[in-house]
Amino acid sequence: MNKILVVDDEEGIRSFIAAALASKELRITTAKDGQEAAELLDRQSFHLVITDLKMPRLDGMALLQKIRKETPETEVIVLTAFGTIETAVAAMRLGALDYLAKPISSPDELRLLVQRALETRSLRTERDRHKRNQQENSPANFVARDPTMLAIQSQIDKVANTDAIILLSGESGTGKEITARAIHAASKRNAGPFVAVNCAAITESLLESEIFGHEKGAFTGATDTRRGRFELADGGTLFLDEVGELAPKLQAKLLRVLEEQTFERVGGTRAISVDTRVIAATNRNLMHEVEQQHFRLDLYHRLAVFPITLPPLRDRQLDIIPIALHLLSRIAIELGRPQLTLSKTAQQAIQKHNWPGNIRELKNVLERASIIADHDEIISKDLSNLTNTTTEPSLKNKLGPRPLREVEREAIIKALDATDGHRKQAAELLGIGLRTLYDKIKEYKL
Repeated sequence: MNKILVVDDEEGIRSFIAAALASKELRITTAKDGQEAAELLDRQSFHLVITDLKMPRLDGMALLQKIRKETPETEVIVLTAFGTIETAVAAMRLGALDYLAKPISSPDELRLLVQRALETRSLRTERDRHKRNQQENSPANFVARDPTMLAIQSQIDKVANTDAIILLSGESGTGKEITARAIHAASKRNAGPFVAVNCAAITESLLESEIFGHEKGAFTGATDTRRGRFELADGGTLFLDEVGELAPKLQAKLLRVLEEQTFERVGGTRAISVDTRVIAATNRNLMHEVEQQHFRLDLYHRLAVFPITLPPLRDRQLDIIPIALHLLSRIAIELGRPQLTLSKTAQQAIQKHNWPGNIRELKNVLERASIIADHDEIISKDLSNLTNTTTEPSLKNKLGPRPLREVEREAIIKALDATDGHRKQAAELLGIGLRTLYDKIKEYKL
């Protein structure tokens, strides 16, 4: 339902506009002057404001400026007396969508103008949503420099443009949703929606309705028919995060959808068909859950058509600083600060940390550091919260650094895996000559 605020110091005009726009699709609220309207806008949001320009206490121009500053998504139509069109034009320069001269010639003219304003707002909202989704789904968010992640990138490249169901597993905070978005962005479905649902964040009683939708009257509070996430993701990708948390009843229903691509809404009897690609994620060992009879074996096999295991951040040494810099650039935009950077000592501290909370922990640390930093360069003392979360070093680290030959051999193996055995690409990845790589392969009997 669209909400409209009508602001005019003449009661007759307020009543006329409210009566002309009265319908089931519109909720009309009135205010007698700009000050009352401003107070209403502080408490609730409106899709459209229709306001007079000359009013006591707070005039229409000041109200327009407030709306543009605080709720720029709200459209504004100004009312102006005949003969003062120049003022209306000035209001449009400040961001008003259109104007209407008083006295209003006919209700039809008013209704047409309001319809156009609401359509404009709807189109702009959809455009902004699409732009935001493009940014969120951008492959640039998937940072892969470490050979381990380059191998996963190679897997993604192979599976993205298929309809195979993918199961992402790994510790909490390893970037499973980012990976799912990267897969969607690289797929033939990238023009369709990417819809995510966290199966652990919604109560069992509501999750079925959230995923599959419900019919009107299906349960107390179901006042309207509602489409679920499967329908919303039709033609695109549905990301089921923490799929291991699903109750047995929902596991059975999900299995049927994956096998038949049809389901019924809660309280419904009509079979609904969808063309939705599913990517699931879990931080649990699902095979262990199967052994404990907490998860269906047939559902596990259906989900794990193409399993991908994401390593913890501590095992992605070459990715830690690139990820940190990527996150920092986004944090800078959110905070409205110039481009933030990391000093060498800050980078060293970040590189040494064990990151038990993975990328999520790194993001939180950088957000806090960005807020408390006195300058645009974050230094090691700004990362003071690292000392509160650093874990005990492993026994291997206590015993000292690993032998150089062991590190070198492992790096070569990872590079070859990441490039599917393509030695020239592996050499470029390692930053060594092709002849040197051949010699090392021979030396380590790879």
